[in-house]
Amino acid sequence: MDPRINGFDYRRVTVADGVTLNVAVGGSGPAVVLLHGFPQTHLMWRHVAADLAADHTVICPDLRGYGDSDKPLDTDGTGYAKRTMAADIVALAAALGHERFALAGHDRGALVAFRAGLDHPQAVSHLALLDVVPTLDMWDVLHGASAAVAFHLYLMAQPPGLPEELIGGSPDAFFGHFLDVWTRDPEALPAEVRAAYLSASRAAITSIVADYRASAGVDVTHDTADREAGNRLRMPVSVLQQDWGAALGYDAAAVWRAWAPDLEHRTVTCGHFMAEEAPAEVVRALRALLAR
Repeated sequence: MDPRINGFDYRRVTVADGVTLNVAVGGSGPAVVLLHGFPQTHLMWRHVAADLAADHTVICPDLRGYGDSDKPLDTDGTGYAKRTMAADIVALAAALGHERFALAGHDRGALVAFRAGLDHPQAVSHLALLDVVPTLDMWDVLHGASAAVAFHLYLMAQPPGLPEELIGGSPDAFFGHFLDVWTRDPEALPAEVRAAYLSASRAAITSIVADYRASAGVDVTHDTADREAGNRLRMPVSVLQQDWGAALGYDAAAVWRAWAPDLEHRTVTCGHFMAEEAPAEVVRALRALLAR
């Protein structure tokens, strides 16, 4: 059996169109939903979730297309739009009895959380976004040789067929590459956790590619519409990032402030998988956000 978050109950919750999510739930009190990134599952929150569960109801789903959640085929290009995936999360929280909740996301989960904050401000009370740039801005800031760090974004943006075939030819090498190069502390990803991430990713190649492909298509359309309409995140927002701005030549805090007037932006000294590499720092930031 794959590792689990100790002390959490596991259940399956139908959220939309017959799509069922695998969810770990623990604790009691105001609800906090935690969304994982790539190439991970809900398990990435195991340290943070255990702490927050002391005084919150903590909800950790596998996103649609990931982990043990359903992986519907994307028939029209919107099946893995962040708008679609955000609606899953709002429906999930409501099904568990929470019409309003705090939301934190890492990497891909942060893009889902960002979209939830824009589309469902009545549901999202506080928003934390870990080590990501909004989709529209991401494509703007990637340029020249520095964009090589994001080669996977361009690969998985290609039409169906080639990306899935290439990744499927050596999935452990592909997904394992990111687990290796995006972490500064390999011990933060124990062997059993790394194996669980690789196993889950092997079983989700088609849906993971569809998630990324949406970020070069429909997600850009949605973000552009919001930018042109002047839509902003209305809730308190905390962003934790490595210093990608310095590396890629842009002002990361300014990028986020354009979307989030009530912003706290923090630079964190660790690798990409900060909830596993620096969980105490992430917990402090989330508790500070929840107190705002």
